[in-house]
Amino acid sequence: MNHKKEIVIGILVGLIANTIGTLLYIALFSELGIAETFAAAIEQDHLGSLLALGAILNLVAFFAFLRIKRDQRAKGVLIATLLTALVILGYKLL
Repeated sequence: MNHKKEIVIGILVGLIANTIGTLLYIALFSELGIAETFAAAIEQDHLGSLLALGAILNLVAFFAFLRIKRDQRAKGVLIATLLTALVILGYKLL
């Protein structure tokens, strides 16, 4: 197996899981639409919190990959989670 390819797959799964988690959170808990919720989150300086809540779904992907012995993909999901954390940090600092 090509380890780099497995890590890239994990990163993509992590980013997709984060996106789905964020959209799922908006669908379940927001009375506004997706675009309106993002606009309100930016206006109220809660975009980082919204992205962090979406990253919770990465836990499912991470532990699922560990369970089926796909450690390199789990590493990719962890990298995607760290990238999300860096984006949130950058957003908070700027």
